[in-house]
Amino acid sequence: MAEGKVLIYGATGGIGKATAERLRQEGCSLHLVGRDEARLQPMAATFDASYTIGDVKDEDTFVRVTEDAGSELQGLVYAVGTLNLRSLRQLTPHDFLNDFQINAAGAAQAVRAALSALRKGNRPTSIVLYSSVAATQGFANHASIGMAKAAVSGLTLSLAAELAPAIRVNAIAPSLTDTPLAEPLTSNDKMKEAIENFHALPRLGTAQEMAALTSFLLSADAHWITGQIIGADGGRSSLRIRS
Repeated sequence: MAEGKVLIYGATGGIGKATAERLRQEGCSLHLVGRDEARLQPMAATFDASYTIGDVKDEDTFVRVTEDAGSELQGLVYAVGTLNLRSLRQLTPHDFLNDFQINAAGAAQAVRAALSALRKGNRPTSIVLYSSVAATQGFANHASIGMAKAAVSGLTLSLAAELAPAIRVNAIAPSLTDTPLAEPLTSNDKMKEAIENFHALPRLGTAQEMAALTSFLLSADAHWITGQIIGADGGRSSLRIRS
C-alpha cells in the first residue's frame, strides 16, 4: 500500500484513472493532473483530491502543478502517453517531436518540478513512469512511439541513479492494454483477437493490472526496487509461442 500524497499526471486516462481509484481505496491523498476539466473536476470531487488542469506540452503546467500539489509528496506517477502507429513514410517531424515531448520530455519536466516536494516525503519516495514493450521489441509502424518510449526507459535508469537513495524511480512497460487510447486497435474484434494471440497469456492487459503494479512500486513493499523497467505484457517481451 502506498502512503502519503501521490501526484498523478494523466489522471483521466485509462491507466491514470485506474491508478487514482486504486490509491484512493488504499487511503492515499491525491493530486490529479489532466487536460479536460469536465472529466477531471468530478473525478477529483469523488476522490476528495486536489487537481490542476493543464497540458504537458505547456511548460507552465508543471509550474502550476508544483504550486497546487503542495510542499510534500510521497509519490509521482506519469501516466501520460500516445499511441501513434504509422509507417516511417507517413510520419512527420511533428509526429516524432510530439511523441517525444508527451512521453519522455514531459516525464522529465514533471519529475524536475516535483523534486523538492518528493525530497520532503518519507524516504525513499517513489516515481513511476510508463515505457512500453515497443521500447525493446521491434514492431512495424512503431518508429515514433517506440523511440519515445525507449527514451522513457533511458530516463528511468538515469534518474534512478541520480536520485538514489532518497527517491526510487521505476518504469512499467506494458504491452497493449485495453484502455480508451487503444480503441482504434481494440474496436475491431478480429484485430483485437489477433493481437491477443501474440501473447503467451492470450489477452490484453487491463488498466487495473497496471494500477496494481503502480501501487506496489509506490509502496513500502518495494523499497529495495529502483532503476527497473518492469514488463507487464503477457510474456510478449520475452516469450515466443509461434515459430
